[in-house]
Amino acid sequence: MVREDEKLIRYHEQRGKDAIEMAMQARWQEAVEINKEIIAQFPADVDAYNRLGRALMELGKYQLSRGAYKKAVEYDPFNAIANRNLRRLNDMGETGAMDIDMDKVEPRKFIEEIGKAGVLTLEELAQKEKRASTVAGDKAILKISGSNLVVENSRGEYLGKVEPKPAARLIRLMLGGNKYAATVVKSAADGMTVMVREIFQDPSQVGKLSFPPKGMEEFRAYGSDKLTKIEGDEEEDESGYTIVGGDEVEVLPEENDEDEDDTGNDDE
Repeated sequence: MVREDEKLIRYHEQRGKDAIEMAMQARWQEAVEINKEIIAQFPADVDAYNRLGRALMELGKYQLSRGAYKKAVEYDPFNAIANRNLRRLNDMGETGAMDIDMDKVEPRKFIEEIGKAGVLTLEELAQKEKRASTVAGDKAILKISGSNLVVENSRGEYLGKVEPKPAARLIRLMLGGNKYAATVVKSAADGMTVMVREIFQDPSQVGKLSFPPKGMEEFRAYGSDKLTKIEGDEEEDESGYTIVGGDEVEVLPEENDEDEDDTGNDDE
């Protein structure tokens, strides 16, 4: 009996990970099927209902999405994800349209060589009401504004700004010709993080890592394996970001968190 229970628990955990993986790849119909399978076995799984609601919403099946979120609320009346999305769906009214940013990117594309990508926590956030339509997976845009590096959604709406230390570094590299892409990793009422990836390195910036570990920048002189610290970066003991790539791959949110989205993870 104990062995059967353990097998069921492992099955539940694995299928939950599968559902999250499908959502991360924007394979929404497959996400629907997996979450339905989970619910058939575990009818009180609130996370599965939330993931199902999100997948159905992405497919434009708003009535079915509403039904999934209502089931989540039946089992957990104070579930923040379900209640928030029910409000969004109700706000659609009779128009059947929702102001959701559909300009998505696939987070897996950001997992590259170490130093080329990082996860940044934003500060001085826009009001949560203005951030409500921006969710995990949405495209973000970096813009230099004086000495600040601000982040906007794809509609040009301000979301927040990058912390000073990583901002100063990225601004120097951007002014030097580097180009970056960004996507929202987490969008919650009390915080927002974005993943930033270097997509073009100007020849003048060769050897300079966009996200060096603990202020160390990799610079390999031609024909040498020696790592050299670049002047001006020594002070960054606390980098203000999480490095992505190599052996330090950031784990995208997969824990149950009431402020995280509708894949059972991140908020919008």
